Amino acid sequence: MTRKAVVKMKVGIAGLGTVGAGVIKILNKHADLLTARSGESLEVSAISGRDRSKDRGVSLDGLTWYDNAVDMVSDPNVDMVLELIGGSEGTARDLCEAALKAGKPVVTANKALLAIHGTDLARLAEENNTFLAYEAAVAGGIPIVKAMREGLTGNAISRVYGILNGTCNYILTEMEETGRDFDPILTDAQALGYAEADPSFDVDGIDAAHKLAILTSLAFGTPVDFGSVYIEGIREVSALDIEFAKEFGYKIRLLGVARKTDKGIEQRVHPCMVRKETPIANVSGVFNAVVAEGDFVDSTVYEGRGAGEGPTASAVMADVVDIVAGRTTPTFGIPVAKMQESPKVPVEEHIGCYYVRLTVRDLPGVIADVSAAFRDEEISIESLLQRGRAPEAAVSVVLTTHEVKEAALLRALSVIEQFEHNVAKPQMIRIATL
Repeated sequence: MTRKAVVKMKVGIAGLGTVGAGVIKILNKHADLLTARSGESLEVSAISGRDRSKDRGVSLDGLTWYDNAVDMVSDPNVDMVLELIGGSEGTARDLCEAALKAGKPVVTANKALLAIHGTDLARLAEENNTFLAYEAAVAGGIPIVKAMREGLTGNAISRVYGILNGTCNYILTEMEETGRDFDPILTDAQALGYAEADPSFDVDGIDAAHKLAILTSLAFGTPVDFGSVYIEGIREVSALDIEFAKEFGYKIRLLGVARKTDKGIEQRVHPCMVRKETPIANVSGVFNAVVAEGDFVDSTVYEGRGAGEGPTASAVMADVVDIVAGRTTPTFGIPVAKMQESPKVPVEEHIGCYYVRLTVRDLPGVIADVSAAFRDEEISIESLLQRGRAPEAAVSVVLTTHEVKEAALLRALSVIEQFEHNVAKPQMIRIATL
């Protein structure tokens, strides 16, 4: 691939929300520094947003405004397009496709777009001798894309996992520190701006799954396959589970995990119990963290702010400077033609240890029945505890298992759920071996 030679790189920005305004602030503040690092001067020449009159805290004077962002692609004063709109379809997708077809490089922070259409967009970039960059799409200000694609290129990656959503991590951290339950802390997170009015994208694990799909492609050289990610959010995690986790020496975190096995690739997002002494357990609040395991480097850990104006705009500018300076690689580390499909391992095939919380009436024989259900599936119980005694009332019985195939545990829990003394759906949380 070759790079268009220009004295001044003129940039079009589509999407003038928090990140778009942050990019303009960086360009204004560090113009000389960016020129020194890229070898060319950078200038915003065109913009597109929802509302011309909105005060974004930056001057937009002298910039060409486009009501339809796609139209900026045909502007001869736009050499590079920054797509900061969001969403997997509509204007964001149309803009990226149009720019790449026109041979203009695209920098995006759009994890949903890449999770759904990343492979096709990478192919478009290659076919038109241009570039698609997306450092800001995964873990905000943490340079994990560059680390995976370039810094670890001498390694075969066996596993990548991490805390990929700051909203969930904030909620779980607050539950841990205050003893409160999910709902009131979610309300607080919304008031603080950490969660959207409709929080489902975050708390149901979808945002983390988009990011994991991208990391999986980078790690294993496979086409991006969001549809193969198992997704489970944090709504069912209770303050009671948090407290029991502490007793067993764990903390609960929402993790995205991609792992290469003999059967194929696992991709899963769900709450995990992690040993409290592990680095990932001590990542708190709105911070993100990613761990990549390679055959020559062992484990490498990356931690930082995963969202917000500054960190995300910083990641966008890192891509801009790389492209202008000619430091470019294939979108996912290898050409699309060399990507290889891999069998997808369903979560039911996962083998690991589990935390289980049962809510049952405190009657003679309950533990014996539970033990029998586990025995029939050849599940070994590692530890078991019950707090208090309340004859005929509902109590929690909590246990952890030795390694077992998830399908077997699910069958046992299905049997237990039908017991006359069972009064609520059993709660199951996977225990991560990190």
